[in-house]
Amino acid sequence: MANITLYELPGCPYCAKVTDKLEDLDVDYDTVEVPGDHSERTEVEEVSGQTGVPVIVDEANGVEGMPESDDIVEYLEENYGDGASA
Repeated sequence: MANITLYELPGCPYCAKVTDKLEDLDVDYDTVEVPGDHSERTEVEEVSGQTGVPVIVDEANGVEGMPESDDIVEYLEENYGDGASA
């Protein structure tokens, strides 16, 4: 099981941005596809406090529900990219 879980919606360009970064960095992750209707996104709301996607959970680093694609990409670069401490 991967340490990172990505909550995403198929066709979402912000989610694709995060997915591309995860794949570029060769990071294993699990995906949870959320419903299109915000009112049905209870699982992602429980994790992050909001219904927007993408959201990641990174159990290895204590991240319990990070939203916003730009913030996630920056986090992934810092923790899994070239600048990450091994």
